[in-house]
Amino acid sequence: MTKREVIGRYQGSVMGVLWSFLNPLCMLLVYTFVFSIVFQSHWGKESAGNKGSFALILFSGLITFSVFSEAISRAPGLVTSNVNYVKKVVFPLEILPIVSLASVIFHVAISFAILLFAFLVIEGVPPPTVILFPVILVPLIFFVLGVSWVLASIGVYLRDVQQTMTLLVTVTMFMTPIFYPLEALPVRFRHYLEYNPMAYFVEEARRVLVFGLQPHWSAFVLALMLSFGVAYIGYVWFQKTRSGFSDVL
Repeated sequence: MTKREVIGRYQGSVMGVLWSFLNPLCMLLVYTFVFSIVFQSHWGKESAGNKGSFALILFSGLITFSVFSEAISRAPGLVTSNVNYVKKVVFPLEILPIVSLASVIFHVAISFAILLFAFLVIEGVPPPTVILFPVILVPLIFFVLGVSWVLASIGVYLRDVQQTMTLLVTVTMFMTPIFYPLEALPVRFRHYLEYNPMAYFVEEARRVLVFGLQPHWSAFVLALMLSFGVAYIGYVWFQKTRSGFSDVL
């Protein structure tokens, strides 16, 4: 089903799955030109003496955020767009968010490969800590999966959730330190980012991908435990509410 999801996304196009390579590559080229050449932007003091460019720092944050943004944006419509699985077939509906998330991870893996190639071209050999990037994604994946189960369920009963999530994802993106370093915020506003879990994941991904630093392992263990809890709650919620799907649809 994941394979069908990936192929179906580009069905009918001339270049097909090749678009999954071209889209992030074009994004990276644009970021490199705009921020490194036009704006000549620099990151905060954390990157002082570090040869990582603004474009690579920005792209690494966007890759991480895309796991959240794409999965959450699609989650409310997962059940409503697969009515046949609800009404006519005995089907494990709980795997629909897993299939969607696996498709997102496929595209993230391609973007990750492009980031490594760009790092080689622009800056040289990436830091060895890049191998920890998949580890950083583990709690994020479970967190997103749990939220997706909840949203997929609520989306059946309340169709406005789809539009609400589109707006929420946009707000969350600008409330996450992707386009700016955390130090750029006034101190009185920084503690508000503690309520945004994506701020943690983006910062940790950037540490291992660009700055060559180890993750904060104590915070990682806590994030892993919390994400397991979110996934469990989301799964239980989905199973408790799925009995009414067929009546609504």
